[in-house]
Amino acid sequence: MDSTPIVDLDDLLDTIQNRVAKGDLAAVLDAVTPASTDQLVALVTRLALKQRAVVYRLLPKDRALDVFERLSPGLQGDLIRGLQDSEVAAIFSDLDPDDRVWLLDELPAAVAPRLLHGLSETERQLTAGVLGYPKGSVGHRMTPEYVSVRSESSVELALRRVHDRLDDAETVYTLPVLDDARHVVGVVSLRDLLRANPDAVVGDVMRPAHVVTAYREAESGARVCTGLRLLAVPVVDKEARLVGMLTIDDAVRILEAEETEDAARQGGVEPLRRPYFATPIHSLVTSRIVWLLVLAVGATLTVQVLSVFEATLEQVTVLALFVPLLIGTGGNTGNQAATTVTRALALGDVNPPDLPRVLARELGVGVALGALLGLLGGIITATIYEPRIGLVIGLTLLAVCSMAATIGGIMPMIARALRVDPAVFSNPFITTFVDASGLVIYFLIARMVLQI
Repeated sequence: MDSTPIVDLDDLLDTIQNRVAKGDLAAVLDAVTPASTDQLVALVTRLALKQRAVVYRLLPKDRALDVFERLSPGLQGDLIRGLQDSEVAAIFSDLDPDDRVWLLDELPAAVAPRLLHGLSETERQLTAGVLGYPKGSVGHRMTPEYVSVRSESSVELALRRVHDRLDDAETVYTLPVLDDARHVVGVVSLRDLLRANPDAVVGDVMRPAHVVTAYREAESGARVCTGLRLLAVPVVDKEARLVGMLTIDDAVRILEAEETEDAARQGGVEPLRRPYFATPIHSLVTSRIVWLLVLAVGATLTVQVLSVFEATLEQVTVLALFVPLLIGTGGNTGNQAATTVTRALALGDVNPPDLPRVLARELGVGVALGALLGLLGGIITATIYEPRIGLVIGLTLLAVCSMAATIGGIMPMIARALRVDPAVFSNPFITTFVDASGLVIYFLIARMVLQI
């Protein structure tokens, strides 16, 4: 029976904040001791920076490292800045090389040399090797701590090699099989080795390997790992020689970071890179203000269009009532298409050369949606107002939905072709563009149908 006390997180948070404010560190220690590691991680993410550092210092070394490794890289960086050099050095040396790189990416560049200098020569070389690859590449996220075996080795020898490296290898469940030139000729799982005859040759039990290059985009490499349901993927250099392994936990971490970033940018904000309660107010403001300014400038296009067609509105004032409906429908249609195609790009379902096919499909979808909405909107409007107004609304919905779906579908693909994040080209900019162009279409149709 589990005798671990049940700790209420909200009560624990209040207790810690009160005791830290009073300087009662003994009471803080008593409060955090019975908490589980998951509760401590949740607690640390919700405390202020100084309180976070105080609580972290009170944790035993092993438990402190366990908590640290579960924090987001942004939060790790914040915590590092609140600790003393000796504490930072101890934490940094206990991390795996790939985890050190995640942390260094969140710290000022001037901090990296000082932290690296405190490592042993071996650990410094391993970490520097990963740091040497471009940010956003597979090589920048791989682990250099792996166990490889030779194809001509016996299974017994391979298992002995795994046993000797258990303490320093990050993964031992998938073993790359190499030839004399360090080229990957296959992979073998630990399960297969344990099941095989000890006198058998590794080359006889290995299977074909899926590899990724170190310079490949990290997200793309991570999708290979998760898409094929592999525990690890060998990473090779330009000469196809093994340089590391991309493990499943790092692949999932990469995809979570990318999807968080895409979701944020599609909503018109910059990603926070740390939990909400651990993000300072000024960072929240900074993450949103730039996009709001961009959208505000873009919205002036809508105002300009309205001013150009002001005379039309004066003659038929009822047209103004439908402006929110039309620009809202167009924006939503464009956003739906952009979100669908952006996701398809991320999964590798479509690529930039598929642009003509995507354009045709989204145009067809837009026409179908516009026809359905236009028919419904036109009938309702004609019933309430007059047939000619209904015809204007119906034709406008058909045209706006067709245009919005097409633009929303091709913009992410154009962004990918230009090597720009498709999420940046997505919802905020599409909404602004469709608003202005939709109004132009609306008033042109109104002038033609109403003869004004």
